[in-house]
Amino acid sequence: MDIALLFWNNIISTCGVPKINISDRDPKFTSEFWTNLYDMLGTKLAFSTAYHPQTDGLAERMIQTMEDILRRFCAYGMEYKDHEGYTHDWVTLLPAVQLAYNTSQHSTTGKTPAVVEKGWNPLLPVDNLKKNLLTIHPTAKDFHDMWKRACDTAAKFIAEAKEYNKQRWDKTHMEPDFKEGDQNAVEVKLTEEFSRKHPVFPVSLVKPYFQTEEDKFPSSKKNPTPPDIVEVEDSPGPVSKIIRARKIRLNGKEQRQYLVRFKNQTTYKDK
Repeated sequence: MDIALLFWNNIISTCGVPKINISDRDPKFTSEFWTNLYDMLGTKLAFSTAYHPQTDGLAERMIQTMEDILRRFCAYGMEYKDHEGYTHDWVTLLPAVQLAYNTSQHSTTGKTPAVVEKGWNPLLPVDNLKKNLLTIHPTAKDFHDMWKRACDTAAKFIAEAKEYNKQRWDKTHMEPDFKEGDQNAVEVKLTEEFSRKHPVFPVSLVKPYFQTEEDKFPSSKKNPTPPDIVEVEDSPGPVSKIIRARKIRLNGKEQRQYLVRFKNQTTYKDK
């Protein structure tokens, strides 16, 4: 219920009901209450899996970047002291981070979060700044200067955090440079649970394919050497099936033994 209230107060109340919600398989989101609530709202639940946790990779990267931004903002000791000596600490100035982030361009969309969500960018404290007023109330000036400084500082930390996380991501996530016509190998063997056909594969399942000499020249492929013919004592007839094989050492030499089933014989007569 607590998560549902947070979702109502922070998402539905401002953005409406989403069509799709992507999350991990936390028990909170897989519970009967949550799935039934989403069924009533008409929202599709899309879960990431242990086989492909990158499903919500964009959200994970955004969370990492936001944590870095907040860490920088808090560690900087952001505060503002007005003309009366009152100090506004970083907790009071924290909404400036939200405003600065929502008006900063995102690398994936090429747009700001505000434009993606609402279609327009909100004005910043510096956008319509009027310096030629005849009279300026000192407290009003304090308030304006406080927000301008907080937004400028937040924007600086946002740019630094984005660049830092981009470099960290690029070091550990090198996407292969596939071109049209390249030969690639795709790992498509799935368990029965995930065996549905789909024309799209995660890039993590695609590997470059390198041809061997036998692939290039099939006619040169050598046929495997047939196994030695071993006679079975008291054989009741021809062998129809090899049940299993094992390796043993006999007189200092490695030998292979086979458990076989003879044609037209029952299982208890396997030798």
